[in-house]
Amino acid sequence: MSSSGNVSHLSQPCTYERKSWFMRWLSRLFKGGSSNRGQVGGTRRPPQFIGDENMVLRAPVRSLDNHSRTDKEKEELDRAISLSLAEGLKKPNGFGWRPNDEDNHAKAVQDDHHSSYAPYVPREYQPMGYRVCGGCNRDIGYGNYLGCMGTFFHPECFCCRACRYPITEHEFSLSGKDAYHKTCFKELTHPKCEVCFQFIPTNGAGLIEYRCHPFWSQKYCPVHEHDNTARCCSCERLESVNGRYVSLGDGRSICLECMESAIMDTGDCQPLYHTIRDYYEGMNMRLDQQIPMLLVERQALNEAIVGEKHGFHHMPETRGLCLSEQTVESILKRPKIGGHGLIGMRTQPQKLTRRCEVTAILVLYGLPRLLTGAILAHELMHSWLRFNGYRNLNPEVEEGICQVLSYMWLESEIMPGSSSTSAAPSSSSSVSKKGGKSRVENKLGEFFKHQIANDSSAAYGGGFRAANAAVNMYGLRRTLDHIRLTGSVPL
Repeated sequence: MSSSGNVSHLSQPCTYERKSWFMRWLSRLFKGGSSNRGQVGGTRRPPQFIGDENMVLRAPVRSLDNHSRTDKEKEELDRAISLSLAEGLKKPNGFGWRPNDEDNHAKAVQDDHHSSYAPYVPREYQPMGYRVCGGCNRDIGYGNYLGCMGTFFHPECFCCRACRYPITEHEFSLSGKDAYHKTCFKELTHPKCEVCFQFIPTNGAGLIEYRCHPFWSQKYCPVHEHDNTARCCSCERLESVNGRYVSLGDGRSICLECMESAIMDTGDCQPLYHTIRDYYEGMNMRLDQQIPMLLVERQALNEAIVGEKHGFHHMPETRGLCLSEQTVESILKRPKIGGHGLIGMRTQPQKLTRRCEVTAILVLYGLPRLLTGAILAHELMHSWLRFNGYRNLNPEVEEGICQVLSYMWLESEIMPGSSSTSAAPSSSSSVSKKGGKSRVENKLGEFFKHQIANDSSAAYGGGFRAANAAVNMYGLRRTLDHIRLTGSVPL
């Protein structure tokens, strides 16, 4: 703003950086229209120098005589301002006037076909609520949707991983990135008791506690160990609610799989007994004496154990015994199955007279063929040791080497290519027409081997592992010679 005397001149500044035809025209317009108004009181107002090109422009002033412009001048001035604004829009950012509204500015630039700058191209428009279904990979649109772990779903696409039906409940279970109905997840992960077929309950600490058989992997509630649930006397599995065990009449029960090859009386056991004697003879361990072998009930065996002054028995259920002179009740005639038990059993007293170091071998009746044979192999080894001068052996050594012979016989029976030439008539259902054992019987044989190898007692378990290691390293004959000389197994 400039002043001369007492008169004030108001001007509206305009900024330019390059001269154009429009500005030259505007300059002439103002020169012509205000040449007389530039002097007040005989004094000329100094020029304004603006811009790098030193363009001379006198600022418009308002006269003191309040003389108004003509209508034509007003129209030309309005047109000049409009053209000025239009030319400012052609300049790059930072020059001239720039509207605050970016969208309007982009539109103005896009409409300018003579601009030297690339036209503005807006990015593809996606609304802020744009979502893709994680189930069907289609747009969700404006309908209802579900969100889970940063992924969105149509309600009908949010399905259970197990049953594949939509999850409509307010609560569900997650495993990794997979969703489940709570009931489906429980069916999938929560263990069920294989005895009562109910979900195994949690204990007082809120943890799922159950028992599991180390060989059969049968899972069951801890309560079934104390609620009189029947347990097979052979394979140790518990009776399930939809199973049917057979009572042997002396407090024992047996499952149907073990019952298939069970030997029920002394006559049925004789072929098996002679086969095991032949097995010993094949290893140059011949038994010259004819030792009686009897199948007996549990009570008769327990009474014989009480009357036997010698011998080591750690097991709560003793299944076999090398006997001195006694009278025992042997099973003369096999019973028949009636309902859930056995009927028609016939026994007879039999006096055993000592003719050698071993009077008789007693074995529990009703056990599967392979278990009966393993017991016979164990007791025959006791007999062989006594016949051959092995005296005063400690329980770990004697029971250990006897368990080794039992284990070896089982291996010879269940190994591929073995035949069941000694199968008793009662076990014919478990034997194929070619003489091979059934899958069930082979599995039982593996279990009986597992029992021997994993016995926790010092004599039967620890003794077996020490004797078996010696036999594997030195052979059976050298191990037996060492036991005879030292009373211990070689290290």
